[in-house]
Amino acid sequence: MTAQQGLAGHPNTAESPIERESPVSVSRVSAIGAIALTGVLALSACASENPAPAGNTAGGGTGAVNSDCFEGDLKAEGSSAQKNAIDEAISAYQTACADANIDYQPSGSGAGIKQFIAKQVDFAGSDSALKTEEKDGIVESVEAKNSCGSDAWNLPMVTGPIAIAYNVKGVDKLVLNADVAAKIFDGKITSWDDAAIAELNQGVTLPSTPIKVYFRSDESGTTENFTKYLKAAAPEAWTHETGKKWTGKGEGKEKSAGVATATQGQDGAITYVEWSYAQQNQLAMAAIDTGAGPVELSAESAGKTVATAEQTGTGNDLALKIDYATKEAGAYPIVLVTYEIVCSKYADAETGKKVKSFLKSFASDEVQGSLTSQGYAPLPAEVATKVEAAIDAIS
Repeated sequence: MTAQQGLAGHPNTAESPIERESPVSVSRVSAIGAIALTGVLALSACASENPAPAGNTAGGGTGAVNSDCFEGDLKAEGSSAQKNAIDEAISAYQTACADANIDYQPSGSGAGIKQFIAKQVDFAGSDSALKTEEKDGIVESVEAKNSCGSDAWNLPMVTGPIAIAYNVKGVDKLVLNADVAAKIFDGKITSWDDAAIAELNQGVTLPSTPIKVYFRSDESGTTENFTKYLKAAAPEAWTHETGKKWTGKGEGKEKSAGVATATQGQDGAITYVEWSYAQQNQLAMAAIDTGAGPVELSAESAGKTVATAEQTGTGNDLALKIDYATKEAGAYPIVLVTYEIVCSKYADAETGKKVKSFLKSFASDEVQGSLTSQGYAPLPAEVATKVEAAIDAIS
């Protein structure tokens, strides 16, 4: 397995925070099941959004760990998967630094990267690293470097597994595998009592309710990571290309909050969404059978997959790649990491100082530890060390 790559970096946008139950309970060092990094940085790729009060300050936060406060505005945009996490980090920073105004818009990873390249935001959040190969006529890493006037770096900051969340009356437990999931999301399996689903759920009474698939209508890193899983683990069933734009079947809804809310309100519904959103909306989540038995989503099970991630970026570009086809016992395979995409050297030195100051706080033990209450896992120590070194190198 190898890792994703990327670059990025410039100014403008935001939103607000939310509170919710924590599906995770892990400390930083043992985050996501004591993630190992064997000579390479380990972490997983990808992410979503959640509603929150206006003004972009997360409820409840921790005090910012960074005493080097900046004054003025900092704008960012992108991944909705990390919205609840970055809202928490923003609240922590602004609690300690009252003259700082950080605005993050959870517009989706694709939109965030475009805004970053267009110099409309100071940094971008993305559930996948910048592309190093041409797609849709551009090479993201090259465009970001040109925009920055310096190398752009992918800095993993938020770990968030992707749940296959569903709402089917009378079905509290569900097992799926990649093949069946691919056929559901491609419209080939259309009823909950289909024989393929029943085979994986013996002893469960499955209704004949029609399956209603909801997907992200916006360009999404969560979509990209989910389709990477389907493509890697069920290549015969999922023949579509992977990417931020959905190519399967179903009805589109904007952002993570959109698909989660739609699923919550529709009997027979199914979607792919970040763990934090599934938790917040009290959605049931399927256990995934990779061939070694059903695995429920947890910090530990996601960590087993994350631990196999490899770094593909070089130096302070910490792009990663996940083994979505892992068959390791007890490993939950659908995971992602959200990157903050930054310029290594900002054209405006003051902007660089602002980005550096906020990300130092975001990567700190205190703020990372607080993310468990938001449905995320803190960066493991080995990853945090590399991230902190890269942040220190921003100018």
